[in-house]
This record gives sequence, structure tokens and C-alpha cells, in this order.
Amino acid sequence: MGFKLENTIQQETGEMSNPAGWEGLLKKEITLFGTFFNNRKKEDFYSELAVLLKAGIHLREGLQLLSDNQKKKRPKEFYAAMVEDFDAGHSFYRVLKSRKEFTEYEYYSVQMGEESGNLGKIVQELGAFYTRKNAQRRQLLNALTYPIIIFGTAILVVIFMLRYVVPMFDDIFRQNGVQLPWITNWIIGVSHGVKTYGWSVLLGILGFLVFRKAIFNNENVQRKRDALLLRLPFVGNFIRLVHLAQFTQAIALLTASKVPMLNSIQMAKRMIRFHPLRDALAKVEEKILKGFSLNESIQGHVVFDNKMASLLKVAEETNQTEFIFQKLNQQYTQEVEQKSKLLSTLMEPLIIVVIGLFVGVILVSMYLPMFKLSSVLG
Repeated sequence: MGFKLENTIQQETGEMSNPAGWEGLLKKEITLFGTFFNNRKKEDFYSELAVLLKAGIHLREGLQLLSDNQKKKRPKEFYAAMVEDFDAGHSFYRVLKSRKEFTEYEYYSVQMGEESGNLGKIVQELGAFYTRKNAQRRQLLNALTYPIIIFGTAILVVIFMLRYVVPMFDDIFRQNGVQLPWITNWIIGVSHGVKTYGWSVLLGILGFLVFRKAIFNNENVQRKRDALLLRLPFVGNFIRLVHLAQFTQAIALLTASKVPMLNSIQMAKRMIRFHPLRDALAKVEEKILKGFSLNESIQGHVVFDNKMASLLKVAEETNQTEFIFQKLNQQYTQEVEQKSKLLSTLMEPLIIVVIGLFVGVILVSMYLPMFKLSSVLG
């Protein structure tokens, strides 16, 4: 039987006695993956610490070795401060909990590991978790990087043609009094728009890139963005699978740490940044509190598929929840890999075709009046 996480938090002393402050801290934790101690650093931290613990080195000595191996000042001071807190008598769970770089998901997993005597295994699983999470991120970036470069280069070519080539033809047509087709007039109008408002649009794009973090920190903006992404053909399903893979990773690790399912759902909900999934998990949590089983709770949500509901029903009947979530994670990870390759393969020719159409329309619109011009000159 799971226990309500908020009740446990309120029973904590010190900084944990203020629920509002706790919620604010959680929000900071969720948004601070871009700090110097990012997911890649966490992968190294947990993986290296797991190796040291497996070799029989004491936790304190392991943290000290990690601190000594740091070359840069900031990471070295970060690890050294952790060692000092550990020397002051704090548990590893408390050391992580006192730092905003670590999430609730991490330090509660570590707490379960310390209490059960399986800290080495939990740290190893955390390292594997961030390894898979970073691999998924790299797959997504690899799938989008080359198409984005092609798209950006093609956009620059089109802008160059509209800004410099089209005005040259426009001058020739005006000087000779050639009557222009509608498509040529339309392209010339676009060219004038680029010439008049081009710098304003460019400054707007640069401003958006500079202030995008502040813009997307707004929850309403995030919700609208995530809802729009989820509706996009193919891309929406791909993004959904990426977050489901991360969700099943988290639940598999938490269940391995003997965390009750209700608390696992609560922790995963707080660490996930994709609002459709977070909202679905909030409703799942409510149904579990009302006495529904997990497979009954996830049914009817767009984010979850029938495969997950069917397998979870089997998991609950056979008491194999951890194993089923591991299998689900493997399946979703494989689907993400396949779709990322397919996405990259499809986007490249699609972008080339679309940009080719734009360039072709510009060239045709400029050459159509040339036939009338030749008759006028003749």
C-alpha cells in the first residue's frame, strides 16, 4: 500500500516543514538540468561512484576520489562540499537532498538504497538511467541536426534570391513596362516584404533565441507548446515515445528500490517536463488513491497505449511490476531508435523537395515575363 508523498514531506523537519517552499524547490530542480551538473555529469558521477562502491571503497572515500579527479574548480568545489557534509554526519541521501542539482527522484532512490543496504546497486541503476536518457537525447539530436542544417542553408538561399536576385528582375521589368503575371507580382511583393521587414524579423528571431528560456519557463506557454507537439504527425508520436521511455526507466528503477507504486508515480510526475504526461500521471495518482489498480488508472489517456495497460495488468496479477517496466522501457527505447532513424531519413528529402519547390516557383515567376520582354524588345 503506497503512502501519500506530501504527508511524508510534511513530517520532515527543517526546510521540509513548508509545503509551499517544497513545491518551489521541486520546480527549481526540474528546470535546472541545464546547469553545470547536467545529465551528462550525472551519468559520470553515478557510474564512477558505482564502480568505486563495487570495488569495496567506502562511500566517503569514493566521493573524495571523485573530488580529487576533478580538474575544473567549480566541480571540484562541488564534490568537496559534498564530502564536508558527509563528514558532518549527514547521510548520502541528505547530502543530495540539500542540493538543488539533484531531483527528488534521485535522492529518494538513494534513501531507499541506504535503508535497504543496496546503495551500490541503486547508484549503478541511476548511472544506467542517465546513460540511457543521454543516449535518447543524442539520438534525437542526431536525427534533427543534419535536416536542420539543410533547412537553414536552404532558407538562406531563398532569402538571398528574394533580397537580391528578384529586385534585379523587377527593375528590368519596370524599365521595359512588361505586364507581369499574378505569380510574379506575388513573388515581387514577398521580395519587397523581405527587404522592408527582413531585419525586424531577424532581430525578432534573435530575441526569441536569447529569451527562449524565459519564455518557455512560463507554464502556460509550455502546456501550449507540448500540446501542439503532441498533435504533429509522426513527430508527436516520436516525442511521446521518448517521454514514455524515460518514464518507464524511472519507474523500473524506483520499483527496484522497493518504492511503493503510488510514490513512484508521484516522483516520476515531478521529474517529467512533458505536460501531457504529467497531467496524465496526476489523474493516474488520483485513481490509485481511490482504489483503482494501475492498469485501470492509465486506461483512457492519450499518452498511454494499450500495450502498456495490457502488460501492467499481467504485472499486477503476477507481481512482476519491476520486470514489466524494464521490458516496456526496452521496447520504447527500441521504438525511439527506429523512429529517430526514420525521422532523419524522411526529413532530409522532404526538406529538399519543399525548398526546391520554393526555388522553382521563384525561377518560374521570374522567367515567365521574359517571354513578353523578348517580344517587346523584338
